[in-house]
Amino acid sequence: MATYTELFDLKGNSEFRNKIAVAVCVSADAIRVEAAETANHANRIIWAKQAFENPVAAADNVQTAIIIANKTATVEQILGALDAAIQTNVDAVIDIFAQGA
Repeated sequence: MATYTELFDLKGNSEFRNKIAVAVCVSADAIRVEAAETANHANRIIWAKQAFENPVAAADNVQTAIIIANKTATVEQILGALDAAIQTNVDAVIDIFAQGA
């Protein structure tokens, strides 16, 4: 299990952040074509537009939630996560941030 200091230091890992930024764009693209009846769709569309405009800022926002969701893992496990696992983590936290203005 990573220490709190190690978890905090992950915020400064640009390779990890960049993977999250790509996952953010994949999520935004999925939201772009989701059904209008999807729960929280209007706010999700707003979030997707903002994510496309600045995926690094969106990644910085969700990165902390992803790190904390994986707090029982080691740093090596977190950094070694496959793209699919990172995508799952990003998809799981979008509605926390898609709350509209």
